[in-house]
Amino acid sequence: MPESLDDIKDRYAALDLQLEAADPEAIDAASLLAFPYDYADNPAEIVIDTHEFTAVCPWTGLPDTGDLTISYVPGTHCIELKSLKYYLLTFRQVGIVQEHAASRILDDLVQACDPRSMAVSLDYTPRGGLHTVVTVGYPPANSGGG
Repeated sequence: MPESLDDIKDRYAALDLQLEAADPEAIDAASLLAFPYDYADNPAEIVIDTHEFTAVCPWTGLPDTGDLTISYVPGTHCIELKSLKYYLLTFRQVGIVQEHAASRILDDLVQACDPRSMAVSLDYTPRGGLHTVVTVGYPPANSGGG
């Protein structure tokens, strides 16, 4: 016999499943490779995107998914795409808040290829009715401080 809504409500209230989330140390920035850019004197914008970015909430372990866009003007090196894909896959079980994921990706990519400029945007799939887009850039915008 199917359960009543009240029975399901009681069982729902008792749910206390905590999913495992890896620490951000599991992100493998060492997997990123860069190759020499032969046209550094002729700046070009490179745009890379994926609809498959996934990390997890550090508190619940529930997945955070979204669209990732990386836009950069290379200096002397470009990011090698297969290594980028492997790097991004290391986020899949990492507990990291949405606001930190974009900055971590930017920092790791800048370290790997030393671009003239770069922007990283993470457009997350809405959860709980809230839609989040996080965009960070390099070089950082002037903070206005003196």
